[in-house]
Amino acid sequence: MSDIESIVFKCVEDALPHITMLRESGKSIVTTNGCFDLIHSGHVRYLYDASMKGDALIVGINSDESVARLKGPRRPVQKEMDRAYIIAALKSVDCTFIFEENDPIRFLSLIKPNVHVKGGDYKPEELPERTIVEHEGGRIEIVPFLPGYSTTSIVKKICLSN
Repeated sequence: MSDIESIVFKCVEDALPHITMLRESGKSIVTTNGCFDLIHSGHVRYLYDASMKGDALIVGINSDESVARLKGPRRPVQKEMDRAYIIAALKSVDCTFIFEENDPIRFLSLIKPNVHVKGGDYKPEELPERTIVEHEGGRIEIVPFLPGYSTTSIVKKICLSN
């Protein structure tokens, strides 16, 4: 098994022993989630900023089925495990896992992060996950949204050039 295979998991339950090890070593746990379909510099900057909110960044990757539900039948462009490996390869990320739901509430109830991060296009009071994070003693952090970067706009640009 390569090093990267030890930090990419098929589900949150598989990731929990790794996350527990990080927590028991004294690290504060930061979570975030997303589709991360076509990785662009906005994603990289967002994940770096999220990693600065604690010691270990855990990233939930939407499954192929949930991406299709959220973004439409032509998405995702890349398969879920490919997206998970790409994100896990970033220096700022400590591990990734796939989740099936449209929102992160279920995995957050299992991980109980110290911090859950979302992009600046969200308002904390509107996040469905806010209640579970705060109930478990964590907090929501919003990092600035980097305007002009979106997977949807990249896909549209590619389609228009054909």
